[in-house]
Amino acid sequence: MPAQPSVLTLVPRPTEAVLRPGHFTLDAGTTLRIGEGAGPAAELLRVLLAPATGLPLPASPDGRFALALDPGLGGDLGDEGYVLVIGPDRVLLRAAHRTGLLHGVQSIRQLLPAQALSPTAQRGTPWLLPCAEITDVPRHPWRGAMLDVARHFQPVSYLRRYVDLLALHKISVFHLHLTDDQGWRMPVAAHPELTEVGGHRAESQRGPDGSGAYDGIPHGGSYTRSELAGLVRYAADRGVTVMPEIEMPGHVRAALAACPSLGNHPERTLDVWTRWGVCDTVLGVHDEVLDFCRTVLDEVMDVFPSPYIHVGGEECPTTEWTHSAAARERAAAEGLPGPEALHGWFLGKVGDHLVRHGRRPVGWAETGAELPTDFTVMTWRDPAHTLTAARRGHPVINAHHRATYLDYARSDGPHEPPAQPGAVVGLRAVHAHDPVPEKADDETAGRVLGTQAQLWTEFVTTPAHIEYLTYPRLCALAERGWSGTTDWTDFRTRLDGHTARLDALGVPRHL
Repeated sequence: MPAQPSVLTLVPRPTEAVLRPGHFTLDAGTTLRIGEGAGPAAELLRVLLAPATGLPLPASPDGRFALALDPGLGGDLGDEGYVLVIGPDRVLLRAAHRTGLLHGVQSIRQLLPAQALSPTAQRGTPWLLPCAEITDVPRHPWRGAMLDVARHFQPVSYLRRYVDLLALHKISVFHLHLTDDQGWRMPVAAHPELTEVGGHRAESQRGPDGSGAYDGIPHGGSYTRSELAGLVRYAADRGVTVMPEIEMPGHVRAALAACPSLGNHPERTLDVWTRWGVCDTVLGVHDEVLDFCRTVLDEVMDVFPSPYIHVGGEECPTTEWTHSAAARERAAAEGLPGPEALHGWFLGKVGDHLVRHGRRPVGWAETGAELPTDFTVMTWRDPAHTLTAARRGHPVINAHHRATYLDYARSDGPHEPPAQPGAVVGLRAVHAHDPVPEKADDETAGRVLGTQAQLWTEFVTTPAHIEYLTYPRLCALAERGWSGTTDWTDFRTRLDGHTARLDALGVPRHL
């Protein structure tokens, strides 16, 4: 019989956990007592455990495994917390909201033997839950993971697996980077050319920006509306919100290849960019462009119910505007000091459109002080920018690149696959990253929503490579976002136990 797992091998670490003697056995006779509103959590439990265990877990009013919603717990547990009590004869999972129950299901999954996470039947394994009492509430509401499918496309079947892995670690936001200079993956009914033309490039650069080497292999792909809507539902069933990102007014070379009239040189024919780095072609600022952006965002909002919509906004060279008579005229007409100020004006226009539709615009901040006041800010260049943005009144996600960018190498070992040029971002650096700046007072700290990992895919083409770079580093980010500060040695001990779960799921340790 396999050794019972310690409750302290849970990742992320629960707020309070006490291990008790004994265990509860899940077997063919186990039934579920499902309270009102707890049906989705019960169904998720069945779906997750069925492949390995084969257990049907039918509903019964006398079930010894109970799942219950109790709105009265909201003051203590919030939207995502849960209480789990496991005794020798009964299990009770309670939460104030549906999402809390879904997180509790993931903890139950982790408390079982690691074989429970296998995609194939595991005959002869006793399915034992250690007796324990757990109360678990996240420190931060925003625990995100961004995947760039613009540089290298991944099919929606893989995105579902990606979501499953996020949910296991109680990641709350899947940030889906859908458009960039090198590809447009989001279908827009009014502009089918965006995916027909912008979704394909002739080849891809090999090596870092400026290498001058190319692979000669065409690359492309895009999603259907149905696929994306299905992904949103799939993620929601697991407690994960999918937040889309549509880049503007920079990082738009693929859009301009499809729709030249949107550029500052409408007569120019462009290709979808095959290089990495920052492209200097940006959207124009004429009315047609603003209408285009509103049309795209309307469709995005139709597909993605996320309260947050990311519009990029970073790395936008203003050279084209400086040399464009039309852009200079627009700046003058809007009372701006010069063409450079069109960046904030442009984001203000698209942000206003989202706000009028009840959504919250999100943008990357290069200083923390340049985005319109109604934007939620993602800071990535310097931890000081988080403090700057929060003091301005912005809600902030701290995504400092030296702790959250997983496209940097995991180590400096000779076995490491190609990665983004730059210093290693090791597991300990991710674990040490506190989203709240040291100098933040209580009011400023309260504006920090949390943190998020990023995986840009210039050098990452396969699901195996995605997962190799993501895990176990995302485990550390999930820990920091959910649990707050935890002891490094304690985390490593629990991670050692958690590795068996990743192995059961087929997450690669080596490439």
